[in-house]
Amino acid sequence: MKNTWMVSAFAAAAVTLGSSAAFAAAQGSAAEAKSMLQKAVAALKADKAKALSQFAKGENGFRDRDLYPFCGGADGTFTAHPTLTGKSMKDLKGSDGELVGTRLYDSAKEGEISEVEYVWPKPGASAPSPKVSYVTKVGDQVCAVGYYK
Repeated sequence: MKNTWMVSAFAAAAVTLGSSAAFAAAQGSAAEAKSMLQKAVAALKADKAKALSQFAKGENGFRDRDLYPFCGGADGTFTAHPTLTGKSMKDLKGSDGELVGTRLYDSAKEGEISEVEYVWPKPGASAPSPKVSYVTKVGDQVCAVGYYK
């Protein structure tokens, strides 16, 4: 009887831990976001047009769960984004109304990676969540990859 209870308790703990791990695996980490941005920078330097196309389409490893690079050109328009390509990046507002796009542009520096914190709904959700985007500048492009905290 005691063994049956212990087996049940361990099974319940395994299910709880397994679902927590599955939830954590459903979203990208800070390290993965930074790594993807570094990969995006290298791709932009090698072939800008090809890289921007791959970013927008999520090809060549540029879409991993909730991680993807997005970029805007000198005019403030998205040059690569899964759903916002061609729209204004500079006018992009977070869930709290803050001008996130302007903050991304202001923080972007060639050869440096900066962090911009804001609130944005997770994919498939409407409730705002804390998000951090790593951002840099590559030539005339301001590019970022964000992760949820």
